Amino acid sequence: MTAGTEAEEIRVLLVDDDAMVRAGLRLMLDGHALTGPPARRIVVVGDAADGDEVPAAVAAGRPDVVLMDLRMPRCNGVTATERLTARPGAPRVVVLTTFDADEHVLRALRAGASGFLLKDAAPAGIVDTVRAAADGDAVLSPAITRRLIWLVTGPSPSADRRRAALARLDLLGGREREVAEAVARGGSNAAIAAELFMSVATVKTYVSRILRTLDLDNRVQIALLVRDARDS
Repeated sequence: MTAGTEAEEIRVLLVDDDAMVRAGLRLMLDGHALTGPPARRIVVVGDAADGDEVPAAVAAGRPDVVLMDLRMPRCNGVTATERLTARPGAPRVVVLTTFDADEHVLRALRAGASGFLLKDAAPAGIVDTVRAAADGDAVLSPAITRRLIWLVTGPSPSADRRRAALARLDLLGGREREVAEAVARGGSNAAIAAELFMSVATVKTYVSRILRTLDLDNRVQIALLVRDARDS
């Protein structure tokens, strides 16, 4: 089973070194019924206490979504995410963190994580995040996207990195470039649609095309590439 399929269930793997956190997430998520077509429920298919346990747990449980803690004693969540997303057909990874603008979160997003989730998020927010990740949608609010890009990335990119980013963005058509710039400003699909006089469905199509053309995994990586292409 792959992420975003129209299946009757969303399979989730929990990765956290705190057994209490894993137990709480399992209690809240397992069997949770999702409304709307198609009728689905969330099924927790396994858990792991460290990043080095992830490959075996993924092979055994075949999850659609992995909730990944960042700070673990042997293999941290960034490394585990890098290893997992490098594999073909990898599940979506959502980072679990207690910080909303932490450099490790940014590293995980660069590595291919689909977004992040605060550990103290409300149950409804956690369920919505799991569903969004499984459907291949963004799991970052515009405000969070802006904070990650502008507060965490540090100084301006080097000249070489800027040239490389510009060369990649040159692969996009004019309308695609406009959408990419709007994504970099932290716009939601609805906001971009209003700004560029498109339908939300058209924006989604453009975002998917941009990701495919640039060989990126998520909207934050689009935003980071656009930032790298700028002078400051």
